[in-house]
Amino acid sequence: MIVLGIESSCDETAVSVVQDGKKLRSNVVASSMDLHAKYGGVIPEIAARSHIEAIIPVVQQALDDSGCTWDDIDAIAVTYGAGLLGSLLIGVLTARTLALAKNKPLYAINHVEGHIYANFLTQTSLRGYVLPAEQPRFPILGVIVSGGHSQLVLWRDHFDYTLLGQTQDDAIGEAFDKVAKIIGLPYPGGINVSNKALEGDPMAFQLPKARMRKYDFSFSGLKTAVLRLAQEQTGHDYSLPSTALPGLLNEGQKANIAASFQRVACETIVDKVVLAVEEFKPACVVIGGGVAANSELRRQLAARLPFPISYTDLKLCGDNGAMIATLGCFKAMLGQPAVDPLTLEVVPNLSM
Repeated sequence: MIVLGIESSCDETAVSVVQDGKKLRSNVVASSMDLHAKYGGVIPEIAARSHIEAIIPVVQQALDDSGCTWDDIDAIAVTYGAGLLGSLLIGVLTARTLALAKNKPLYAINHVEGHIYANFLTQTSLRGYVLPAEQPRFPILGVIVSGGHSQLVLWRDHFDYTLLGQTQDDAIGEAFDKVAKIIGLPYPGGINVSNKALEGDPMAFQLPKARMRKYDFSFSGLKTAVLRLAQEQTGHDYSLPSTALPGLLNEGQKANIAASFQRVACETIVDKVVLAVEEFKPACVVIGGGVAANSELRRQLAARLPFPISYTDLKLCGDNGAMIATLGCFKAMLGQPAVDPLTLEVVPNLSM
C-alpha cells in the first residue's frame, strides 16, 4: 500500500509518499515561514498564496524523490482540518482534483491525529532521518503538543481513542511564541525561546501552573505571569506596554525568563502525562507536534516516566506530509471508508 499524503494546514506545503504505514519514501516541505517572520506570526492570506505557488511542484518532487509514478500510488490522503481555512482549501482542492484525475481513493485526515502517526514510521530510503526501531504498541498515550494544540489522548487501537483532556485557551506552542514576543526573540518562538533558555537559570523565577480539570491544560495565565515578571524586571508596573519590554530587558534577564518559562510550561504537560500513565498504564507514550522537539520536554519526560520514549525524527515533529500519508495507509489497509472527492469540505475547527 503506497499513499501520497498532502498537508497544508498552516504555513508548510508538505507532501510525502509512505509505503505500508511504516516506510518513508519521500518527504518534501516548502515553508513560507520566512515571509511571516517579520510579522511575528503566520498571516493566513500570505500562507494561502504560498500554498498555491508551491503545491504542484511539491507534489511532483515528492513523487520523483520516492521513485514512484502515479501508477504506483494506491491512494491519496489529505489534511481537511484543523487549520487555517485558506491553507486547508489549497491542499484539499489539490487532493480532490488529483483523486478524480488519477482515479485514486481519497482519505480525509485529521491533522491532530496525524501528528501521532509520524511515530509509526520505522524505515526509510532517505538519508538524514533517525526513526524509531519499532512501531508504537497499543494502548498508546498520545501527547499532542504544537502551536495550535495541547491534548492527551488514549488510543486503544487504530481509530479507537478517547480524548482525556486539552488546553482550554492557548496551546503550549502558542505560549512559546507569545513569550518570545514579550522578551524580544524572533519568530518562530519555540526554537528561539529554547535556545535562549540554554543561557539562563530555569529556577531563577517561580512561575504559576494553572489548576485545571484532571487532564486539561491552560497556558494563558502562565503567559500573563511572564508578562508581569518582565515588566517587574524592568522596574515598571503593568502599565508598561509589552512592546517596550525587549529594549529594556538585558540578555541575562531574557535568558532567565526564557528558562523559567520553558521549565514550567513543560512541567505543566509532564505532570498530566505522569498522572495519565499511572491511571491508564499504557504500553507506551507517543509525543507528536512541533513542541515534541523541545529538549527540556524530553528531559523531563525521561526523568519522570517509568519507561523510555522513542521519538520520531526532528524533521517529522512539525507539520509534514509523512504523518498524513502514514495515517492514510492505515485507513486504507484497515478498511476505513474513502471519501467522495466531489464533496469533501475543509473543517478549520475540526476536533478529535
